[in-house]
Amino acid sequence: MEFYKYQGTGNDFVMIDNRSGEWNNISTENIQKLCDRRFGIGADGLIKINTAVNADFEVDYYNSDGSKSFCGNGARCSVAFAHFLSIFKENKTVFVAIDGLHEAEINDEIVKLKMGDVETIHRDGDDSVLDTGSPHYVKYVEDISDFNVFAEGNSIRNSDDYKEKGINVNFVENISDDEIFVRTYERGVEDETYSCGTGVTASALTFLEKSNLTSIKVKTLGGDLKVYAEKKGDSFQNIWLEGPAMQVFKGNIDIL
Repeated sequence: MEFYKYQGTGNDFVMIDNRSGEWNNISTENIQKLCDRRFGIGADGLIKINTAVNADFEVDYYNSDGSKSFCGNGARCSVAFAHFLSIFKENKTVFVAIDGLHEAEINDEIVKLKMGDVETIHRDGDDSVLDTGSPHYVKYVEDISDFNVFAEGNSIRNSDDYKEKGINVNFVENISDDEIFVRTYERGVEDETYSCGTGVTASALTFLEKSNLTSIKVKTLGGDLKVYAEKKGDSFQNIWLEGPAMQVFKGNIDIL
């Protein structure tokens, strides 16, 4: 199997051009092996680029445990990969993912992705719960650099309210009036990742909810992103996630 490796602010993915349909039936076991950082290629997830009827291509995303979801950084890397494959030649595209159609723009290594609208931000005590293509829990903390993201994130993700369906857990610290620092424990990976696009978006919306800003800078362990959004009452529309997406290497591997 020919594969490519892409990363977006440290969120890394095995990318497969599956427009021929050759890898339609790749097994969960093989996905887990390919994503294994010691015995495989190593990645937070695997993405197949498929053909689509009403879009330029389909993003078929799998977490490293083989479960399916939507991934913001994975989608941005998919746009970069699809542009590399000349699936679309201009700087704008429309693709379909598990949560529906998305627009995107690419300029050199910067990909700007339109996310789905968010109708409601729910409360869990002092914290927030919302869906930005994947479900997210957002908790504001201090001294985030020293915060135990794995232990606290694992505890919330496996709590009685969220254990069955799972939830991604984001810890956020205000850096300035227009910047936040986000660290995320991701379900499906079951560990902290260097960045999470849907988590960054969820965290940014909880910040924008309490301000008059229409954009916010977001720092992650893997790099910097930016989120744009328009607030309409209690909901958010025209949400965009912007940041780098880069090809790391390509190779071939035997699928046993």
